[in-house]
Amino acid sequence: MLPSPSSQPGSTAQPATPKRRSFLGNVVRIFAWTGIFGTTAVVSAAAGAAFILTVPLPKSLGEATATPPLSDLWQSGFRYQVSRPVTILLMGLDEAMDIEGAARTDLVGRTDTMLLARVDPESEAINIMSIPRDTRVEIPGYGIDKINQANVEGGAELAAQTVSYNFNEVEIDRYVRVSTAAFREIVDLIGGVEVFVPKAMQYEDKTQGLVIDLEPGWQTLSGEEAEQFARFRQDDLGDIGRVQRQQVLLKALRDRLLNPTVITQLPQIVRILQTHIDTNLSTEEILALAGFGLQLDREALSMVMLPGRFSSPQEYRASYWIADTNETNDVMEQFFDIEPAAVLANNSPRRSISRLRIAVQNASRDPDMGQAVVTHLRNEGFRNVYLIQDWPAFHHQTAVIAQRGDLNGAGFLEAVLGTGKVVADSTGDVDSDITIRVGDDWTEQDSR
Repeated sequence: MLPSPSSQPGSTAQPATPKRRSFLGNVVRIFAWTGIFGTTAVVSAAAGAAFILTVPLPKSLGEATATPPLSDLWQSGFRYQVSRPVTILLMGLDEAMDIEGAARTDLVGRTDTMLLARVDPESEAINIMSIPRDTRVEIPGYGIDKINQANVEGGAELAAQTVSYNFNEVEIDRYVRVSTAAFREIVDLIGGVEVFVPKAMQYEDKTQGLVIDLEPGWQTLSGEEAEQFARFRQDDLGDIGRVQRQQVLLKALRDRLLNPTVITQLPQIVRILQTHIDTNLSTEEILALAGFGLQLDREALSMVMLPGRFSSPQEYRASYWIADTNETNDVMEQFFDIEPAAVLANNSPRRSISRLRIAVQNASRDPDMGQAVVTHLRNEGFRNVYLIQDWPAFHHQTAVIAQRGDLNGAGFLEAVLGTGKVVADSTGDVDSDITIRVGDDWTEQDSR
């Protein structure tokens, strides 16, 4: 629970805000960062919205309350504070197209994607783990299935129980559920989102009324195009590639929300959200998250995907994402401060720094730089370094992507390279521990 000021001894009416920030700057940061929670669920489902600050707030499962007027929230001064780390389960839901008696907008369908988010006032950070919809889990009381079925069987409560039961007994404090209906409208309202489409994406599913037709390159996507970008899964990576694109969209939405012009769209966004989001966060808790958002910089957001592998056709009839127990332990400990669970005998042991699986991808203008980095790392003692296909766009700065959440290992590699920047997401090579996307800064350094 996030206490209000009246329940915190010694608390004041003002949040612990950084000094020397303009009023407009503070407002933009409030809505951009508190919007991440709503936007995260949205992006995961390819279909939601932002600004969880102003959505309907049920006090408990199934008990709705009135949405506080936006003017009241402004006048409150965002006086509440996050007093301890809080874990929130964010769920984006498929439309209920095949569930008898349900309207398409009812929140009773499968979860398109789950995200587990930890808001930590002690480290001033937000950590997010994407849980692929095909993850093989035990749903308490129902048996083995894909994790996206938990909401169908028992709603938000069972979905939260399933995540806790399968992932180190993590305690989930609150939830947010988002339908697919709002995504296009919200993206259009904020003027679209700028993303890099790495390849042509074409697909048609007449049963779902889905047509995907995107060309490669940097572009500003409309709401419909952004949904296509997030839902595309017709490649070798399937749902895992979609999780990566959802992380890309989340960061693009965050950047767009930092634009002051977006503030003028708040009333329209609020009206859309009122019919599409369900959460058990209280008004005071939302205000506390808003105050917390004032303290955060862009680097305070870290994302990771549940470590694992695709099941083989010989293992199961269905296709699953199989979590790796050891690496999941590492993520839960680092991102959620959870004690490691028991390690299964058939899981690989933890690797030393020198044995990390390092993928190198050239994104510089020099076609030889990828191989140059591979050679450099091998000379430095790294044993498992491999070259992958060039990135289809040029980067100035080298990105050291912590694919499986190993931020310490990524930081060590950044130091070894002497250039670049650690990227806390899972948008690199799926089989790697760390992906190095080589930019022109390595070329400049290599020439000195």
